[in-house]
Amino acid sequence: MDLKLRGKVAVLTGASVGIGLAVAEAFAGEGVHLVMAARQRERLEQVASDIAARHGVRVVPVACDVATPEGVDAIIDAASQHFDGADILFNNAGTGSNETIMEAPDEKWQAYWDLHVMAAVRLARGLVPSMKRRGGGAILHNASICAVQPLGYEPIYNVTKAALMMFSKNLANEVIKDNIRVNTLNPGLVLTPDWVKTAKQLTQDSGGDWEGHLQQVADEFAPIRRFATPAELADFVVFLCSERASYSVGASYFVDGGMLRTV
Repeated sequence: MDLKLRGKVAVLTGASVGIGLAVAEAFAGEGVHLVMAARQRERLEQVASDIAARHGVRVVPVACDVATPEGVDAIIDAASQHFDGADILFNNAGTGSNETIMEAPDEKWQAYWDLHVMAAVRLARGLVPSMKRRGGGAILHNASICAVQPLGYEPIYNVTKAALMMFSKNLANEVIKDNIRVNTLNPGLVLTPDWVKTAKQLTQDSGGDWEGHLQQVADEFAPIRRFATPAELADFVVFLCSERASYSVGASYFVDGGMLRTV
């Protein structure tokens, strides 16, 4: 299927590892030029160079903290200087949390709000004008199944991801008149390096069977009884950002192996 993406420009956050890196690979495979943003400069520049060499696309790495106004400005400036804007935005930067509501300080709430919500708000304000000039575009927010089915150990993550989903819906209604489609992705279990790292930490004193631990998690939460690969999610992302999904506006898609317990 021709997704009609060749020559487009995509801005990706959290792009140097896990889901973000898989999405970068998938877009590049379709001939999409990239602005890849992440905090760790050395790793980001290495993967950006590799993707450009293998796929023959232009890739601009931007080492920044997207949770800050300055970081967002760096991304917008890079897209403007190198490509005169962007056609696609995939808001992916984020991380899990671990706290109780009674004990978590204001500073932690604010940090996650800036990362999961304000980054998306600022990037929309900065990139929508160029999308409009270029005839339209697509914005996809990577939220989480936890936006509607919360896990008990990370209330701040749950709340901010739910806010991101609502922001996405409101933005979709506001910019569809400019031929800009906005949707939300709510993944379930995806085998990212963070999951592997956590599993290794949890099993280091009990034999180190981190793979067995992850299988137990999958057996408990996902009827499909396995984690998704980042590449499986990336394929869905690329489709949603293409003209083949042209009637998809303001929707939330659960890619979760059956983990969601409601209809």
